[in-house]
Amino acid sequence: MSASILVVDDEEAILSSLSSILLDEGYEVAAAKNGAEALRIYTTDPPDLMLLDIWMPEMDGLETLKRIRELVPTAQVMMMSGHGSIETAVKAIKLGAYDYIEKPLSLENVTLRVKHALDQYRLEQENRSLRTKVQRKFELVGHSPAMQQLRQLIETAGPTNSRVLIGGENGTGKELVARAIHQHSARAAQPFVAVNCAAIPETLIESELFGHEKGSFSGATSMKRGQFEQADGGTLFLDEIGDMSLSTQAKVLRALQEQQFTRVGGTKLMKVDVRVLAASNKDLLKEIEKGAFREDLYYRLNVVPVVVPPLRERREDIPLLMRHFLKLHAEEQGLRMKEITPEAMNVFQQYEWPGNIRELGNLVERLMIMVPGPAIDTAQANLALQVRPSGSAAQAVTGPSAAPATSPLFTQPFDSLRDARNAFEKEYIGRKLREHHWNISRTAEELKIERSHLHRKIKLLDVEMRPEG
Repeated sequence: MSASILVVDDEEAILSSLSSILLDEGYEVAAAKNGAEALRIYTTDPPDLMLLDIWMPEMDGLETLKRIRELVPTAQVMMMSGHGSIETAVKAIKLGAYDYIEKPLSLENVTLRVKHALDQYRLEQENRSLRTKVQRKFELVGHSPAMQQLRQLIETAGPTNSRVLIGGENGTGKELVARAIHQHSARAAQPFVAVNCAAIPETLIESELFGHEKGSFSGATSMKRGQFEQADGGTLFLDEIGDMSLSTQAKVLRALQEQQFTRVGGTKLMKVDVRVLAASNKDLLKEIEKGAFREDLYYRLNVVPVVVPPLRERREDIPLLMRHFLKLHAEEQGLRMKEITPEAMNVFQQYEWPGNIRELGNLVERLMIMVPGPAIDTAQANLALQVRPSGSAAQAVTGPSAAPATSPLFTQPFDSLRDARNAFEKEYIGRKLREHHWNISRTAEELKIERSHLHRKIKLLDVEMRPEG
């Protein structure tokens, strides 16, 4: 689809010639003879770019620009003038104009600068779209009393410069809370740097946090800036800080106290302005008793304590969370968003969710891929919950549609989306056949497909047909 351009000029000759030039270049062009007409067109059908003359009767270009930018702050506008001055150009740019062209207009100059303006507009649109996707991905979802209390605490702690220690079980969304605190702070436009202390080997954690100089150890072929430096002016989030060794804890404590440090192998003191947020799923007071965590570091970090509630304590948020993840995964994978039947949603709300929101998000992603139809029903919900990955304590799901807890459906790797769907259909059809004692007619009726279609599926998927017992 070609870009759209609105040309605004009170001189008929310029309006006509400029429109013709842009039409020849393949753009969709609309024309307006004054500012009022331009505003009317902009409010009904906003163009990608507007070429706007400054000197017009009644409402001049600068006033029109001001009103357009009030309506659409992201509007891309290029000003034109045959009686321009530096002061006028500066005023137009300050009001939000992208560019300024002097008349008489040169064909080559106009087409080149229009192309640049449209390229910039597309780039800004892409950036806004990406930011929106990122913000949605890290959105805190839920209206339960526990979430309302958490949001209030975030809004209180965010604008301060105080350190925050975030507690909570695995998968509850501690990093999301840290990001929300950062977004509510005066540092929101500065970097947010997250470090998973549990994922970095002990031999590398100091280099990761503070950086190193070239040649400071084997493999250090160049100087590296650490995460403290990268977060300068912004926020550093230390996740799973309870897994950090005592020696590294001592160096982090010193960096917090002095807001300065030296790189590994270096002697120069590096000064930074960093707000540190930390999180742990461990009980740090018990870790202190065991001698595994420094008490002085704990009190340095625990200025504002925040505890993220587990999902089982905010079950009323589960429908919102599931719809949030359904929409997110549908967009990411290019699939149609599925619905969840009320009965299936009830199954999900009764489940304990030992893996919390992380488990819920992963399960929704699997269901988006595995469920062949437009809706997720009770049987599919029970099946998905029964086949949680091995090594975690699966909660029993009772009822006639419960699947064997040992089913490997969601733990085995698949080479393609088609293979994954076939595996799901095979297990689902097999279970329905067992429920109906291998009666093809009743099974087809429940699956809402023709008997002939079910026979083809059984043959195609190699569904095992045998009487129970």
